[in-house]
Amino acid sequence: MIDLIMPKMGESVAEATILKWLKKEGDRIEADEPVLEIATDKVDSEVPSPAAGILSKRLFEEGQVVKVGEVIAQLSPDNAVADKPVTAPAEVAIVSSNGNVSPAKPTPSMAPIVQHSGMAGAENSMKSSSGRFYSPLVKNIARQEGLSVQELETIQGSGANNRLTKQDLMQHLETRTKGAGTTVKAAPSVAPVSTPQVSIGSSVSGSTEIIEMDRMRKLIAEHMVMSKHTSPHVTSFVEADVTNLVNWREKVKKDFQKKTGEKITYTPIFIEAVCKAIRDYPMVNISLDGTNIIKKNYINIGMAAALPSGNLIVPVIKNADHLNLLGLTKAVNDLANRARINKLKPEEIQDGTFTITNVGTFGNVMGTPIINQPQVAILAVGAIRKKPAVIETPEGDTLGIRQMMFLSLSYDHRVVDGSLGGSFLKRIAENLEGFDVNLTI
Repeated sequence: MIDLIMPKMGESVAEATILKWLKKEGDRIEADEPVLEIATDKVDSEVPSPAAGILSKRLFEEGQVVKVGEVIAQLSPDNAVADKPVTAPAEVAIVSSNGNVSPAKPTPSMAPIVQHSGMAGAENSMKSSSGRFYSPLVKNIARQEGLSVQELETIQGSGANNRLTKQDLMQHLETRTKGAGTTVKAAPSVAPVSTPQVSIGSSVSGSTEIIEMDRMRKLIAEHMVMSKHTSPHVTSFVEADVTNLVNWREKVKKDFQKKTGEKITYTPIFIEAVCKAIRDYPMVNISLDGTNIIKKNYINIGMAAALPSGNLIVPVIKNADHLNLLGLTKAVNDLANRARINKLKPEEIQDGTFTITNVGTFGNVMGTPIINQPQVAILAVGAIRKKPAVIETPEGDTLGIRQMMFLSLSYDHRVVDGSLGGSFLKRIAENLEGFDVNLTI
């Protein structure tokens, strides 16, 4: 038998939900042919077959959550006679009062059952008459709130193929509730409890509202707390005069797009400056394993990008130091565009060695970012603003209007001291200030 394993879906992601099986038991599958669709709160993806063969067993059903590394299906080798398909023991969804779903296997002597917490039990995946997929979690929340399939059909989904996510549904419920001037009805609890039970979006005493974190926000929260707990953070700041690169971009951006089909932003320029600085200070491009320092001889730059949900994700440009400015521009634009439509692949959010976050996008002049573990440093670039500045000339100092920006570097003080962190940050600023205004593409 050949095991089909739930793949690793990125740093800090330990499980994924099966959205849809693309193959039935007994189907013949070619090597690398997609077998099923899976989703985390970071990315939706297809899982390909590791080899050609016959799909003998599907060990999980649609809508179930599977841990990374678990066997999700078994294939008979292509040169073997496939066994008669055997249906795996049915698994059922246990739905808690807050709407979370987790898998549980029934005992062999009993028929599958669904445990309840004041609501109807979860069924396997459901499709409407239009063929649209609804996960068990979405369906159970809809049933609890009294939504019909017809109403679900009208809600715009942010998932793959317009898939309706939990967050899409909760936003719809919140909008509907506000429009009706009422609050969402709380789900009744099975057993009496001492504190009031309120559902997501419920109003308490008319002045507060309970909103459950979506799953990705929970992961981000855990990751941020873990990072602060793991690394003693220090942040250094420097101000850079980026007038040359601003003037260059303004001069070439129209021709650049006409010639290459790509919009030139500041991000690839920042990444190029960081790669050059890492070459000069390679001990920033490391990770820590206990008391062992792991020095990376490759430079993979992560860049924070916004998702439709408002959460952030960090796609990674692999071997960024091997790309010229045009190559970086293409990579940045491609990853950012696919992040916005939830089309990133699992391997595109893994294995970063250094991260850049652009707080200037939100009009902020500087920030103190939290390190993206297991990396040891992260750069925040602030907004570029016109400011009066002292200009040194052969005839003496003078005042002028310059394009200025703050750069801030947070680093792990266990392995990056102030001298290394400060020197590395200064080198990035020098690379930006020394940008070649005569550069051609």
